[in-house]
Amino acid sequence: MLDEGAERPVFQAVDPSTAEPGRRYEGHTQDEALAIARAARAAFPAWSATPFAERARLMRAAAAVLRRRRDEFAELMCAEMGKVLADGRAEVEKCAAGCDFYADHAERFLADEAVDFGDLKAKVVYRPLGTILAVMPWNFPFWQVFRFAAPTLMAGNTAVLKHASNVPGCALAIEEVFREAGFPADMFRTALVPSGTVKALIEDDAIAAVSLTGSVDAGRKVAAQAGAVLKKCVLELGGSDAYLVLDDADIEAAARTAAGARMVNAGQSCIAGKRFVVLASVREAFEQALARHMQAFEIGDPRAEGTKLGPLVRVKDRDGVHDQVRRSVEAGARLLTGGEVPDRPGAWYPPTVLTGVRPGMAAYDEEVFGPVAAVIEARDEADAVRIANDSPFGLGSGVLTGDLARGERLASDALEAGMSFVNQNVRSDPRLPFGGIKHSGYGRELALFGIREFVNIKSVVVAPEASSADRTE
Repeated sequence: MLDEGAERPVFQAVDPSTAEPGRRYEGHTQDEALAIARAARAAFPAWSATPFAERARLMRAAAAVLRRRRDEFAELMCAEMGKVLADGRAEVEKCAAGCDFYADHAERFLADEAVDFGDLKAKVVYRPLGTILAVMPWNFPFWQVFRFAAPTLMAGNTAVLKHASNVPGCALAIEEVFREAGFPADMFRTALVPSGTVKALIEDDAIAAVSLTGSVDAGRKVAAQAGAVLKKCVLELGGSDAYLVLDDADIEAAARTAAGARMVNAGQSCIAGKRFVVLASVREAFEQALARHMQAFEIGDPRAEGTKLGPLVRVKDRDGVHDQVRRSVEAGARLLTGGEVPDRPGAWYPPTVLTGVRPGMAAYDEEVFGPVAAVIEARDEADAVRIANDSPFGLGSGVLTGDLARGERLASDALEAGMSFVNQNVRSDPRLPFGGIKHSGYGRELALFGIREFVNIKSVVVAPEASSADRTE
């Protein structure tokens, strides 16, 4: 939450489990944010000339800092956005693993590639662009940043982070990680600024390109602002992931996987399973099993060991999720479990399953960013694919089936999404490209594809002497 009235922005953390205010952070003015971006740009030439081996040494040092301070950072995430401690510790370890991955592989991913060009020497080289602006969300406040930062920095770019306003402590802690690891000054900087400052940063000559993870509306704004100054952007936006539950699936196993897919991060994940498209012959058995597995995610203190479901990020976000459930029920959906706001302070909401979900209902048409699963009946496989693809989103998708060849065929060729998993919940991993299509954005993070998003892919041709050979475009 931002105190917009102050001359210098002030960021107020709020504990989602109690709705009580936490620590306040003084932010940066727009001029200070621009100075941060320009300092990062000034650090670029020396960093881009740093050998891969030295970049890798520092990136492994960042991984060591993350692991050493894992519990501290998990507590910080819990305090600012309600993540349960066990999930926070796992998130920090995932960041460390991502740092190690790019330390190990970046040089190979960006190695020069020879091209057969007749008598001439030709190659493709990958060179850093400059300073990249990252506009990041609150739901995975460390991992979203590190999955951008590790490949971007290993490629030789410098970076400026504009994080979500409700996780200011996380934003500053990430800058601390790189500083403590020994990275050069100004190589990675955090600017604590409101969203209104993003346009000025994008337009400044210090920024070469932009990476945004966030809402569709935020993606439209950033894409328009970047496009107006001819700067590249990578967008990872919303998702309404559909999982097909086929008639040959092990229903108990499918329901267990579906519940896990829906409940990751209290349902606050772009790649959480949200719509479960179930063939009519198994729909009743599946929805009963799903409700039972969802109920196993009991609400509890996010700081207590063993808690499976903490609060949502803010009371207003919880109220928005409940409104989507209410509107869906009023339109004819049936509640199988949940759907009632607990009578306690904080942003709490129970595991909820809706069935009988159809087009025109909020649970069908909108992204529900909370612990709410929508069950949609399909006549047959073709109808299930049609329903799954009947969405403006295209981030993740899944197939739950006993026939692996059938599942692989549907995942590979039928589902319109950037990622599709068979008999597992969709997740990000440094070894696999991550991103979507349609309103879920464009570009890719992670793997080889992610590190090549923010480099100059340059053709180089070398002739033994000056030539007057014919030129064609």
